[in-house]
Amino acid sequence: MRFDEISAPKPTAESLAAEAKHIAAELDGGSREEAVAEWDAARRATDSWSALVHLRFAQDTRSPEAKVDREYADALAPVATEHEVAIKKRLIDDPDRAGVEALVSPHVLRLWQTDITTFDPAIAADLEEESKLTARYTELLASASFEIDGAAVNLSGLAPYAESDDREMRHRAESLRWAFFEQNGAELDSIYDALVKLRHGMARKLGDESFTPLAYRRMRRTDYGPEDVARYRDQVAEHVVPLVARLLEARRAEFGWDKVMSWDEALIDPAGNPKPIGDHDTLVSAAQTMFDRMDPRLAEFYRMMRAGGFLDLKNRPGKAGGGFCTSFPSFGAPFIFANFNGTHHDIGVFTHEMGHAFQCWESRNLPGIDQLWPTMEACEIHSMSLEFLTHPQMGLLVGEEAADRFRRMHVISSLAFLPYGVCVDHFQHEVFANPDATPEERHAIWKRLEARYMPWSDHGDIGYLAKGGRWQAKHHIYNSPFYYIDYTLALCCALQFWVKARQDPKAALDAYVALCARGGSAPFQELVTSAGLVSPFAEGALAEVVGEAEAFLGKK
Repeated sequence: MRFDEISAPKPTAESLAAEAKHIAAELDGGSREEAVAEWDAARRATDSWSALVHLRFAQDTRSPEAKVDREYADALAPVATEHEVAIKKRLIDDPDRAGVEALVSPHVLRLWQTDITTFDPAIAADLEEESKLTARYTELLASASFEIDGAAVNLSGLAPYAESDDREMRHRAESLRWAFFEQNGAELDSIYDALVKLRHGMARKLGDESFTPLAYRRMRRTDYGPEDVARYRDQVAEHVVPLVARLLEARRAEFGWDKVMSWDEALIDPAGNPKPIGDHDTLVSAAQTMFDRMDPRLAEFYRMMRAGGFLDLKNRPGKAGGGFCTSFPSFGAPFIFANFNGTHHDIGVFTHEMGHAFQCWESRNLPGIDQLWPTMEACEIHSMSLEFLTHPQMGLLVGEEAADRFRRMHVISSLAFLPYGVCVDHFQHEVFANPDATPEERHAIWKRLEARYMPWSDHGDIGYLAKGGRWQAKHHIYNSPFYYIDYTLALCCALQFWVKARQDPKAALDAYVALCARGGSAPFQELVTSAGLVSPFAEGALAEVVGEAEAFLGKK
């Protein structure tokens, strides 16, 4: 299979209506099983086309053609959703409930019952406007350009300078980054203000008091709610924040700094954060040896991804920032998008997105499109766990002399991520509880929450950070509301895989592959339990992994 051979027909409002009409007729007078199979194939084709369109836009946000295609896809999405919701309602209301459950599974039927509460034709125009606003945010950040140390770089390209051994260079890089956000602060505030009010308005039209319950349903969270997440955030504050504070104090003493500034936090290793052994081509090649040593299933999958052109990892002007994995469900193959910049983040994003891609591949033959991916917090278990499961082979990517340092840095940075991740989530809960807050009040909310979860933050003379502007660099807040807690929930599970792998590497990897193969066949906590893991919502789940990390880092 090759990426350049993948294509999907461009749907129209008329073609989607005709498909829906045909499937409805089949449900009326034909075979329910055949109707559901045809509907599933039609959804796969539409999703494959949409994934191609959005990928091409991310690959070149400056392309007029890609932008037009994305705008067309965004306008068509509510039309497709309306037809999809109508068919789901019809199947949910079928008098033969047991027959429908046997055909699609009780879990999928519960997902559909959640889905139908998230759409009504009354919000179709709002959904299109939401897509336009998120595209504005993506394009704005992709337009950033900086001159530093004689080089012209974008936001992703600033990362190596932000981790420099030279403290002045780190300060320079972060000053440049946040000067861009300050210069565009009014537009960033305007975009987010419009998104908050738009999302709150959609929720009210659908009968919710605020956007939060609607957001949870949009994320298809069927087995936990905001109260569970709030308790989890408290666990992070209780068990993780004190440890991260101790680690930062130890780093301050080791480096001889008078205090830890925010531009110091990215430099973890006194010898300099370990970097990849070489450029893009070197890293991509070394990864094949890594997977060959780990497991034949991973090795063959990665070989297919390389040979088929399903990797786009090089940073370049006009390319959207960040990294992601997308898929083309009519074909089964995933695609990995990233922006290598010569730092350890290249290894992190590569192993992370490979975890998503491998899960997608392993579960490609599950019945029905709704089972190909689990809900997002479960998806992130696959990605974050692979970051840890590759630890024994890390010498191939950073050199044997730096492998132990990399493993230590990865554990430290993972622990440090948890307070930031729950801060992002708590911020969004407060924002949507107060949708009429001013931009200044939103910055104040972030500043207050940052003081709770990251009390060590000292931004010095970088005024935009000091006033509470850090959240504006997190694209999930704009583009994927309430998504970010998923990373922290998954990290709690991934750290459990790390503990298991330190005790029995083969058993841990086998449990991981089996979890990937289950895809989205069950809700989050059921998938967690099936892998022999403890739910992050269980009392003490974080205390155990934090204890193991303390022992590993010598901080007991």
